[in-house]
Amino acid sequence: MIEFNDITHYYGKRLIYEHLTFSVPEGRIMGLLGKNGTGKTTAINILNGFLKPQQGQCRILGHDVRQMPPEVRQRIGMLIEGHVQYSFMNVRQIERFYAPFYPRWNKDVYYQLISLLHIEEKQPLSHMSCGQRSQVALGLILAQDPDVLILDDFSLGLDPGYRRLFCEYLHDFAKRGSKTVFLTSHIVQDMERLVDDCIILDYGHIVTQMPVKQLLDTIRVYTFTTDKETHLTDADLYHPSQLHDRVEFVSFLNENEVAARLAAQGVAYDHLEARQASLEDAFIGLTGKY
Repeated sequence: MIEFNDITHYYGKRLIYEHLTFSVPEGRIMGLLGKNGTGKTTAINILNGFLKPQQGQCRILGHDVRQMPPEVRQRIGMLIEGHVQYSFMNVRQIERFYAPFYPRWNKDVYYQLISLLHIEEKQPLSHMSCGQRSQVALGLILAQDPDVLILDDFSLGLDPGYRRLFCEYLHDFAKRGSKTVFLTSHIVQDMERLVDDCIILDYGHIVTQMPVKQLLDTIRVYTFTTDKETHLTDADLYHPSQLHDRVEFVSFLNENEVAARLAAQGVAYDHLEARQASLEDAFIGLTGKY
């Protein structure tokens, strides 16, 4: 449904991606995770045809995003960072404004979400909180009944209650209609609750792409204690950090394999322990804390 093929892009002389390739299959919710500056919003802008990469091609629903006919673009719902809307309109006016552009418009979906927020239909968007405006934006997107949803930093500025509502409503909508969703967020806990698959992006390349369940079933957070300064050079022991006598890293290796790797490097340690990782643990461990 979404293809990102051999993308290379620069801002001036700064490399953002080189030969970046991934795809999102039909009916899956894919989350893109990366630190600030790794190119998450750039990927969204390339996918929407707002930005032309120096090399490579993006396709949605089988069409080049820069040559997409209107009838195909009507099948794509997009929420850009910041939840931009026509703030001078009220809830009813903005629904009526958007409706004629989308043949599959379902206003019941929109007003159902509005009712959960206890918002009056005549209330201007300019008088709403950031969280309320984001829910209005989500309602407008879902009313389009799109086959593909692209959401950039969807939880920006939302308090925990609104974030939970957003995630639950979006997940239910996507799964009931077999929709394909590609999204970014800085709130990794929301991604763990919402997405089926994740791409973890570091500067210029993909660290890993796999189903979230598979990732969390296979990666572990390891700690051990030592009275010496330790420098681990094994590439399978990701981003080790040491604070006083405690060393921490993540790895896809099991505990026996990790112990063997430490022994091979001559590391003197005590109390090697492994624990199951959250998605945030995995993200920080695979990309580094800083």
